Amino acid sequence: MSDVVVVNCTVVDGRAVDGVGPVADAAVLVRGERIALVGPREDVLRQADGATEIDLGGAYVTPGLVNMHTHLSLSLPGKGGESVKSLTSHELALYMADGARRTLHCGVTTVRCVAEKDHADFALRRAIEAGMATGPRIFTAGQALVCTGGHGHEGSDTLECDGTDGFRRGVRTQIKAGADLIKVMISGGIAGEHERIDTPQLFADEMAAVLATAHAWGRKVTAHAGPASVIGEAVELGLDCVEHGYQLTPEVAARMAERGTALVPTLLVTRCKEFFDELGVPEWMQCRSLGAGPRHLESYAMALAAGVEVLLGSDMPPFWDFEGTSATVRELEYMSEGGLGPARALHAGTLGPARWLGAEEDIGAVEAGRYADLVAMDADPLAATSAFRTIRWVMKGGRVVRDDRAGGGNRA
Repeated sequence: MSDVVVVNCTVVDGRAVDGVGPVADAAVLVRGERIALVGPREDVLRQADGATEIDLGGAYVTPGLVNMHTHLSLSLPGKGGESVKSLTSHELALYMADGARRTLHCGVTTVRCVAEKDHADFALRRAIEAGMATGPRIFTAGQALVCTGGHGHEGSDTLECDGTDGFRRGVRTQIKAGADLIKVMISGGIAGEHERIDTPQLFADEMAAVLATAHAWGRKVTAHAGPASVIGEAVELGLDCVEHGYQLTPEVAARMAERGTALVPTLLVTRCKEFFDELGVPEWMQCRSLGAGPRHLESYAMALAAGVEVLLGSDMPPFWDFEGTSATVRELEYMSEGGLGPARALHAGTLGPARWLGAEEDIGAVEAGRYADLVAMDADPLAATSAFRTIRWVMKGGRVVRDDRAGGGNRA
């Protein structure tokens, strides 16, 4: 790959919350897969002899987004979900590959998968890394761990376990397959017909076994969890991240902040009737989900007030066309509107996730040495998170994968 220099842009990233201001009239020099230099245009161009120039026409450039709650094989109750469940293994791989391509094109250059069917996520990750498929960088939990009959037990994206030995074996099974993290279901949720959101599903010794085993192998643990009592117990045991957190209390949120437990709030899942209707989701699930919406927002506000680290995750497929934009961008807008604000939302969608994943040397900022995972948009994301609706150019690892400029074409 020849050197590329991106010019005529303003560079903005999540370090704005730490006082690192935008670089106006900037340039980004890319060598191979990584950024070699970022700074004022004239300074960079002096070191860019022979580089291919890409003029972004005054766009704002940020790191690619990181979606921390992704299911590329999602199958909710209803007709849409049943059609995914009926796919053969070959069809499932192609379906997920198409979703990965669409995810990358909407500006999500990294995903954290938190329950995928049949370990197809590992094959997809290998294919993307080998250049045989187009998609984001994948960090994955493999199959989520559940108790017998627990949340999500109906699909092949979960593994049923019981007792401390069973959950230890479940953790090791995912790590053996190549998991970067562990996902465990510790309460009921909105998609389980025979449970409630506040149904506890693991005993303390089972949760402790998951955490001890995963941490011994250098893996973090994230938990699907709704009620404060269940979350509070897991936080005391060392939980690294909470998914959803529908029913937090100020006390539990404060303890999460003290212990460094992050929250991926997935605000979309309790305010997405249009999506549910599109998939034919049954009435019982719609009522439970949408009915949880007001309390969900209250919980999110409690987390922000307590200083909990919040991270972007849509739960809905990242690329899904929803309310005029992608599900990823709409989730980030909801997070911003719910009290986070544009600068912290940018951090929650880029550098925050990179740090949780232990990948901050590679992704999450527009900085020399990191991968050239970049998106360009027409509006300023520090002024309004809705700027991400105007994404028109995407680069991953130094390769342009989307280019909506006149004559730019789409290269992947």
